[in-house]
Amino acid sequence: MTITELGVIGIVDAVTRSLRAQILAGDIAADTALTEAKVSASFGVARPSAKAAIEQLVASGLLVRTAHRSARVVAIDAAMVRDVYRTRTRLESAALRELATTRIVPDAATAANAEILALPAGPDPASVDPDLRFHTALIDGVASARTSRMYRSVLDEVRLCMAQVQGRRLLDARDIASQHAEILDAVSAGDGARAADLLAAHLASAEDRLVEALGE
Repeated sequence: MTITELGVIGIVDAVTRSLRAQILAGDIAADTALTEAKVSASFGVARPSAKAAIEQLVASGLLVRTAHRSARVVAIDAAMVRDVYRTRTRLESAALRELATTRIVPDAATAANAEILALPAGPDPASVDPDLRFHTALIDGVASARTSRMYRSVLDEVRLCMAQVQGRRLLDARDIASQHAEILDAVSAGDGARAADLLAAHLASAEDRLVEALGE
């Protein structure tokens, strides 16, 4: 691979990261078209680099491209929320059962939950980041690069759901921390089935709140 090719890859990755951050922050609205010309002009990059960045975001599920149309930011609906959260549940439940066989509680999960517990009582947007890090730590705890990569792809769609739903009715931070602690206690006790059941209830509640907010 030449230095020029390495440089192009670096540019594409930088543009992809920037666009991804804007989409997940809600700065680029749902159904907004992202054309090669628009991305090229916005970032001052060549159109092939813009195209490559767009295609990476299409592959990650943040953009969608239909026949004869430009790539657009995915507009979430209730069916997508349900599918995203149930996919999370499948992946995380499997991880919890595996962790429970060795009674391993990932340190990163404990640390993330401590951050949530330290927040003031009540719903708080500041709980979102440590909450997602808690769940990611469960996946990473099984030490599978492929599983972690799959999960992070789903996690982008979770963040997209959150970005596009205003007033998403977050749980009280103390309730989130309490539910997380119950899950970790079950893992520590070697009860993978209970840990998976607690997780399913925890994520189903979040799923229902997002779908309800969409209806509003």
